[in-house]
Amino acid sequence: MTDKPMLILIAGPYRSGTDGDPQAMADNLARLEAAAWPVFAAGHLPVIGEWIALPVLHSAGAGPTDPLADQVLHPTAQRLLTHCDAVLRLPGDSAGADQDVTTARRRGLPVYDDVAQIPVRTPQEAA
Repeated sequence: MTDKPMLILIAGPYRSGTDGDPQAMADNLARLEAAAWPVFAAGHLPVIGEWIALPVLHSAGAGPTDPLADQVLHPTAQRLLTHCDAVLRLPGDSAGADQDVTTARRRGLPVYDDVAQIPVRTPQEAA
């Protein structure tokens, strides 16, 4: 049990293995987002770096396959990690997600590889 909600970064493949295919990236984002409810239901606040980075790219007139993406996607996650309490690392090859795990561990944050490992807040705490 934990006494406060954690901000948990959900990390996993987004662009990795997609060859820039928009549908494959959308499928990867959907897999990341599928973990959001279980994190929330455990009494915590899920966050995915792409939820922040993609609007930033869009506002710059770019997308996830634009060269600017390398200057936004991973740096966004790294900045976001300064505010996070933990990382949930989903399966799949991803240099960016691996970097998130390394950064989290260096900062002493817990890294979970399964939602079941995340401490559940009691109902009265989660309200």
